[in-house]
Amino acid sequence: MTKKNQKNSGGGKKISLAILFMMLIAAGACAIAGYTFYEMKNLKAGVAAENTSPLVKSEPVLPVYVPMDTFTVSMQPTQSSADRVLYVGLTLRVRDDNSKKIVEQFLPEVRSRLFILLAHQTAENLSTDEGKHQLIEKIKSTVSKPLAPDHSAVVTDVLFNAFIIR
Repeated sequence: MTKKNQKNSGGGKKISLAILFMMLIAAGACAIAGYTFYEMKNLKAGVAAENTSPLVKSEPVLPVYVPMDTFTVSMQPTQSSADRVLYVGLTLRVRDDNSKKIVEQFLPEVRSRLFILLAHQTAENLSTDEGKHQLIEKIKSTVSKPLAPDHSAVVTDVLFNAFIIR
């Protein structure tokens, strides 16, 4: 072999390695571009599905309150205290306007039930937070009892406006 042929054959290996390396880079770039295109298509489809899904915009439920006159009740006597008085102001939060109408229509009966319930409480029990929470639950169940056939109010919460034990 001549020297000229040896140079050409050695240089050809370098060129073929360079071409192979360039082809690998091109294939890698195509793979990255394909993956990016695939991900962008999925993101667009996800956003489009969220935007086209029927959004049911429910109006926020406004609370319905029934304010009650304040109650002044003699509490059940205990050994440590003979004569205690409870002064409490209540507001009932009811489920809907229908429950509000029922409470207002049967207000004397509701107040009577609450007077009886409050009169059976003791000062020691109501002086704790747990006792107040128990009273709230008792008031909710007492007022939610049927006032007449097919007439019962649904009380969701009881709010204290005033709470004094003397």
